[in-house]
Amino acid sequence: MELRQLRYFLAVARERNFSRAAEVLHIAQPPLSRQIQQLEDELGVLLIDRSSRPLDLTEAGRFFYEQSGQIMARIEHMREQARKIGLSKRERYVIGCVGSTLYGGMPDLVRRMRMRWPDLDIEIREMMSTEQVTALKERRIDLGFGRVRFNDREVERLTLREERLVVAFPKGHPKSLSADPIALSELEGEPLIVYPSAPRPSFADEILNMLTEQGISPGSVEEVREIQTALGIVAAGMSLCVIPAASQRQRPDDVCYRTIKDENATSPIIMSFRRDDAKGRIEEIKQLIREMYADNPPWLQLSNVQLEGA
Repeated sequence: MELRQLRYFLAVARERNFSRAAEVLHIAQPPLSRQIQQLEDELGVLLIDRSSRPLDLTEAGRFFYEQSGQIMARIEHMREQARKIGLSKRERYVIGCVGSTLYGGMPDLVRRMRMRWPDLDIEIREMMSTEQVTALKERRIDLGFGRVRFNDREVERLTLREERLVVAFPKGHPKSLSADPIALSELEGEPLIVYPSAPRPSFADEILNMLTEQGISPGSVEEVREIQTALGIVAAGMSLCVIPAASQRQRPDDVCYRTIKDENATSPIIMSFRRDDAKGRIEEIKQLIREMYADNPPWLQLSNVQLEGA
């Protein structure tokens, strides 16, 4: 399948006529018809109902039209962005992060980076911790912020801090009525939802391992892909969820949160970068994080900062 064929198909679908589509494309009609026929042969289905006048799309054709339009729009976006980057000569810096860090210090760090390097194009991509390792090695991202510990000889890890964990309860749950910290043992027998379900290992495994080490057995365990889904299920009164403290800003109207009082109930925030990039900008980013922590002590409540001396 070629992009040219997608472009030809979109033209025929819009014009609903091979002759007019050929005029729009500035090609002769026979080669246009051949390309559409080859596309249909490759797919093994008819895309265009040629018995109707004007032409109409089959059910498969309507689906293919929608998807082809999205693909061509994405390609045009890629072309335009590449052109802008090439013409501006600006350096691009891509940061991968798990979603929960966006509720903590990530926005502040990016603002400081933009002030330090005003000519640097910074892009944030949400991705799981384990996905960041591959992305760093393939140079699709330049820096990662995750929560899962791993070992890779090409990637350097630095634990920035240990963030306290909280339990999310649906409003009205008997254990949501107290504002006091809650013991992990009180989760015994409670239905629990964990995330992400994939890829693994993940934050879900960190939570399940923590409970296992304490000899705590939830009543049931459900796995979902994202924290937003997990908290939506909590809000519906169906389950509880353990999340990092910074994420408790979500769903304040229908979810209650209690800090887990066990000292070991924490989740690390880990900065990852390629070992061959360990100097230069990485060192400056470390300094920005030190300054951020110093300027915003309330953001660090219940947290153990480990960056000093790194």
